[in-house]
Amino acid sequence: MAPRLFACFGVKGSSTSTTGKGISGHNAAVVAADVPAGDGPVLLQLFSSQGCKTSPEAEMLVSRLGRGDFDGQIRRDGGSGSPAMVLVFHVDYWDYLGWKDPYGSSQWTVRQKAYVEALNQDTMFTPQLVVQGRVQLLGNEEETLLKSIVEAPRFPSPAFRATFQRPTSETLQVSLTGALRMKVDSSGIDIMVALYETGLVTDCPRGENSGRVLSNDYVVRKLEKLCTVKDLTAKKTVSGTAHFTVWDGFNSAKCGVAVFLQNTSLQIFGTQSFQLPDEI
Repeated sequence: MAPRLFACFGVKGSSTSTTGKGISGHNAAVVAADVPAGDGPVLLQLFSSQGCKTSPEAEMLVSRLGRGDFDGQIRRDGGSGSPAMVLVFHVDYWDYLGWKDPYGSSQWTVRQKAYVEALNQDTMFTPQLVVQGRVQLLGNEEETLLKSIVEAPRFPSPAFRATFQRPTSETLQVSLTGALRMKVDSSGIDIMVALYETGLVTDCPRGENSGRVLSNDYVVRKLEKLCTVKDLTAKKTVSGTAHFTVWDGFNSAKCGVAVFLQNTSLQIFGTQSFQLPDEI
């Protein structure tokens, strides 16, 4: 793949567990998320950019998915809980077009490149959706996306209990304890923790979206690996702590934490989410 081969598309015709040390902070809260009795949510990762003219349409689509507008169409018989979980990664390779995406990061560009290689694609493009780390598609093709979610493999959600602390005004600590509810072999699984923000509104004065007011939800601001586990039974307790440096204007009421399990090929094997407490 050529290092600068990018495209911005519109709709076409059809280890063992790791335990972090506790840190006493002024604010702390413990949250236990609902764990579906059946299959857990399908993880949708959107690679997007405010510098791409067709990304806002895809962002609107995944925002609707995240708030449950399509649950009736993608929920399987007998399922419970949310059938989909959304994370949006803003890449930085369109910044040269005249508008620097305030949420863009080279870290997310690297993650997208890893998926392009793992899924044998030739081009990095936006908006690109990756479903359960196994299938990719154009991010604003609603019918294709809903079909891909229905057909995606599903896995039990982890049964983590989360503790949130603010050791300092600039940091957030997320401690997780619980069972993965799936057996892990010697190949291992990484437990990833994403801190995301919703309700973002940006006036865009330049670039391909010049003059538009852009709305973004489920935007990943930070991503950390909690730990890697190997040779683990489904019921064994796993514990770990992720440490995040928060940004200026951080508002816990607009943020959430997504936990997901991925292998070395970035395939997803289980997801769980938490809304941050307002008092953190």
